[in-house]
Amino acid sequence: MATRVMVVDDQLMVRAGIAAIVDAEADLTIVGEAGDGAAALEVAERVRPDVVLMDIRMPGMDGLTATARLTAAPRPPRVLVLTTFHQDAYVFEALKAGASGFVLKDTEPADLLAAIRVVADGEAMLSPAVTRRLIDAFAGGAVIATPGEDSRLAGLTPREREVLVSIARGLSNAEIGAALGITTGTVKAHVNALLAKLGVRDRVQATIVAYNLGLVRPSP
Repeated sequence: MATRVMVVDDQLMVRAGIAAIVDAEADLTIVGEAGDGAAALEVAERVRPDVVLMDIRMPGMDGLTATARLTAAPRPPRVLVLTTFHQDAYVFEALKAGASGFVLKDTEPADLLAAIRVVADGEAMLSPAVTRRLIDAFAGGAVIATPGEDSRLAGLTPREREVLVSIARGLSNAEIGAALGITTGTVKAHVNALLAKLGVRDRVQATIVAYNLGLVRPSP
């Protein structure tokens, strides 16, 4: 079945352009569009998208507020934030709101399509430029560990720790499996287990835990 995608942006031409790119793919289909956050909630309730492409700055309810409400729903879609803005505050706020990815609007169409498929598959997606700033923030202490992370980490098995480190280094499930000599299915099982033990929503939040606790160090 095709992945159901919804586009939220206050600029009609931008929405139309993105929708045309996505709808041209056999495995992706546009099921709804909205011009602001409030409309996005209404449309999403009706069409039940798998992935929502969400702009940040919009009149009325902004994309961050809409993302937080969408991801708090009983059957939440995956949200891929798509914006021209790349300041650290937007990255952190989008991730805190529950976004599964953050891609700049100048991203090549092929990379945007790949990002949609990645988040639809349950993984997280950040553009390289955003990832670099996020890691720099970990190194500079801008992202602070939440209470109880040490005790949660103690509950991981040695293999789960290896998988966590690999996630924090940006490896996909297939790459983790190849590196550790295990199947992709086994990797997925370890990922699900460590997310539950850490009490985090997704791979992005798991990465934050890994960096905060020093399991992975930013590259110089």
